[in-house]
Amino acid sequence: MTSIHHQVWIDAPLATVYAGLATAEGLSQWWIAHQQSVIDGDTVIGHNPGAGHGVVALKVLEIIPERCIRWEVISRHPPQSPASAWTGTEIRFALSRRASPGAWRGLPHEGEPMTVLEFHHLGWNGDSEYLGFCSQAWAETLVMLRRWAEARGPTHP
Repeated sequence: MTSIHHQVWIDAPLATVYAGLATAEGLSQWWIAHQQSVIDGDTVIGHNPGAGHGVVALKVLEIIPERCIRWEVISRHPPQSPASAWTGTEIRFALSRRASPGAWRGLPHEGEPMTVLEFHHLGWNGDSEYLGFCSQAWAETLVMLRRWAEARGPTHP
């Protein structure tokens, strides 16, 4: 099995980034409209990426406040949809605070605290025709999260 991994350094409080990931309401603020429901006792977050895809349903596996969010993709999608490769995969967001490695592309000066998001989309078939496409789509989506969180104010004066 293969995974997608992105590490995103965000100049925003950890609590802000967590709030943008932990609930359907938070996700809806920066990504796409999400709904939250309870199905068979499990919290499920879903969104519709557009015609021809169907609703992406994400069962919440674990939430550790301000540290980790894990989802399992439980929905099925038509073969022409990139989401068809997601069924049964796990999406993981791990959050931490670390000192900035230094000024690069707008990062704060070395040593300034930042929120670090370790994103993993686990369980991919390495031969999937959508692996590269979805890796790029996740990168763009995570940049939207970074921009949204940073617009709420930096973590340092």
